[in-house]
Parts: sequence; C-alpha cells; structure tokens
Amino acid sequence: MRDRASAEPIPQSSGPVPQSAEPPGHRTSTVERGAFCLARCSCGWHGPARRARSQARTDAERHPRTE
Repeated sequence: MRDRASAEPIPQSSGPVPQSAEPPGHRTSTVERGAFCLARCSCGWHGPARRARSQARTDAERHPRTE
C-alpha cells in the first residue's frame, strides 16, 4: 500500500511488543489501517482502532494482563 501524497510505502505493522510484556502464548503487534492503528494478538484478540499509534501500543501492552 502506498500513501497517495508520496511514493513511500506505508508500513503495515510496527512490529511486536517487547517479549518481557507478554505471557506465553501471546504475541502482540500493531497494524495500521489507513489513518488508524490497532493492536492485534496471536490469540485472536484485537483492540479498537486508534488514531494515536501510542495508544494502540498501550492497548497491546495491556492486553495479556487483562485476560
């Protein structure tokens, strides 16, 4: 996917959250969808779409602790 204003590709994932924050069986990452970013987990969970990447990362960090 490319940004219409530039020829640079838009990153689709900002990568996994640090392993120290995840219990076994949970690998979280953030995914960008247009102007929004959301947290996802290998267990199938996903957070709400956020405009702030930092908030999506916080959702990903908090997920394993809230189950």
